[in-house]
Amino acid sequence: MKTVAAIFAHPDDEVLGCGATISRLAREGSKVHILILATGLSSRGKVRPEDFERLRSQAVLCSEKLSASSIDFSSFPDNSMDSIPLLEIVKSVESFIQKVEPDIIFTHHNGDINVDHDITQRAVLTATRPLPGVKQREILACEVLSSTEFGNYGVRFRPNCYYGVSEEDVTSAIAGLECYEGEVREAPHPRSAGVMINQFRLRGSECGCMAAEAFEVLRSIRF
Repeated sequence: MKTVAAIFAHPDDEVLGCGATISRLAREGSKVHILILATGLSSRGKVRPEDFERLRSQAVLCSEKLSASSIDFSSFPDNSMDSIPLLEIVKSVESFIQKVEPDIIFTHHNGDINVDHDITQRAVLTATRPLPGVKQREILACEVLSSTEFGNYGVRFRPNCYYGVSEEDVTSAIAGLECYEGEVREAPHPRSAGVMINQFRLRGSECGCMAAEAFEVLRSIRF
């Protein structure tokens, strides 16, 4: 049994990036812990405190649909994490990692169109740098629909790792996405249930199964 961390910038990135895989790993007995670093709303103009609370409640409900063991939140500004010293973000990630002691970490791809995604990956890689005497962890980058596909064409997502997922996991991921009432759109918008299902089928076809999620290995150290 593994301990898994899913470290993402915004509420809904976790389910878009690896929701079905979280469901699979939890179903197989792993403990999955989620960290959301940014508020997810503050870039949208004036937001009421209750709006932030509602979004966090939706994230908690999503984590339950995925059978995650826990979900934690930081409060970095949405789409403005580049305005915060990287060290502050690294310390937040380090604190979370020290608490949950993961074997596997899922996080963002650094070519995404959203600046917070790139900074999140940098913070994760910095917080987990492979120093002597430190636990080594496998780190995987996800593709996040509505961000990765619109990103830097010079830094394209190149999957080299796949997790096959069951129909139960697909159903859990769709149920998790639908918790985010203000974020879900109708197909063909990429942040929709229909497109998410198509993505599962596409990635499954690439690795010989009915459904899968794809990842890019950022670090894997075996002694």
